[in-house]
Amino acid sequence: MPIRLIVGLGNPGPEYEQTRHNAGFWLVDNLAGNLLRREARFNALAGKAVIAGQEVWLLEPQTYMNRSGQSVGALARFYKIAPDEILVVHDELDLPPGAAKIKKGGSSGGHNGLKDITAALGTQDYWRLRIGIGHPRSMNLQQQVVDFVLHRPRKEEQELINSALEKSLDVIPMLCEGKIDAAMMKLHSAAK
Repeated sequence: MPIRLIVGLGNPGPEYEQTRHNAGFWLVDNLAGNLLRREARFNALAGKAVIAGQEVWLLEPQTYMNRSGQSVGALARFYKIAPDEILVVHDELDLPPGAAKIKKGGSSGGHNGLKDITAALGTQDYWRLRIGIGHPRSMNLQQQVVDFVLHRPRKEEQELINSALEKSLDVIPMLCEGKIDAAMMKLHSAAK
């Protein structure tokens, strides 16, 4: 099943632009260029791109992270996009900076954006592209998780995250063609 909707998760506003929690926005920004327009009916920035010959919606909810499902659910219902045709790109505490993994379904792992999307879609069975940002504990930081995700990565972390984004962008065309197993194999072997 090809991906028809790519959702980047983040928080709107300039104060959040460079924070770890906006890794999903960073990937969609790279895909979209200047295609995204404010869509009031979806409470989001949205645009249609052609990737690998396929029409694909790109979406950045303009709600805060914990209400992302409002935008995703509204656009998916309006354009009749099934959950297994949706790829949600988000920051992942359980992966180190530089790692990126694709998976379908599973728990939200405490990620409030995923929890809200699951509630809005009525299922966990959508695709996720997890961009590693690391965890404050594994990085020997005394920061609380909420402070960690809402702060800018250190320079060396940002370089690793950018590398993961580049590797992820490289497999997006395969995902849009429905070659998900091949995309997973390529990304997972490249992101080690």
